[in-house]
Amino acid sequence: MSLVDLPPSKGGPVLPGDVRAFLREAEQRIEQFQAAGHVPGFVPSDFERVYSVLHDLAAEELTPGKLFCEWGSGFGVVACLAAMLDFDACGIEIDGTLVAEARQLADDFDLPVQFVRCSFIPNSAEPGDAYGWLSIDENDTHDELGLAPDDFDIIFAYPWPDEERLTEDLFERYARAGAVLVTYHGGDEFQLRRKKGRGSRRR
Repeated sequence: MSLVDLPPSKGGPVLPGDVRAFLREAEQRIEQFQAAGHVPGFVPSDFERVYSVLHDLAAEELTPGKLFCEWGSGFGVVACLAAMLDFDACGIEIDGTLVAEARQLADDFDLPVQFVRCSFIPNSAEPGDAYGWLSIDENDTHDELGLAPDDFDIIFAYPWPDEERLTEDLFERYARAGAVLVTYHGGDEFQLRRKKGRGSRRR
């Protein structure tokens, strides 16, 4: 195992006004989207708690740099929150309807987040690798972003229970040394883990 646990978030600050306004709008759009039943399997994170976790990571400089990627970015809210915390953020999502919603949300709040419709499983994954029901058919993601999997300093994911080990394995196999994996598991449960090794810090 090349991942080490990081201390849990201390709780973060009171949400700034611009973040509260953004989340009100995002949650209203998500509620309407879910009521229409566009993507039945879409389940949003606890965005206020995610903001607190990301705020603590940024404030304590626990990541080697500012490149942030959300695997399975859904409505794009987490990647947008990362951008509001001055991370250089992007999101990868396989469902085109969700990508369109995420791009619209970011545009409406003038947030510089790039969303791509692809699989987050790297091109270098072997065809025989077992990734459950996660798609490996549209995995030119990193070509489209112009970034390799080991360029990112922080990865966020909200995996289904049967995806948790797969997500961890992908990160352990492809992430850069020093990168941080943040995963949300429902309720109040987050895991923060760093990949062992010397990763040079960049600003």
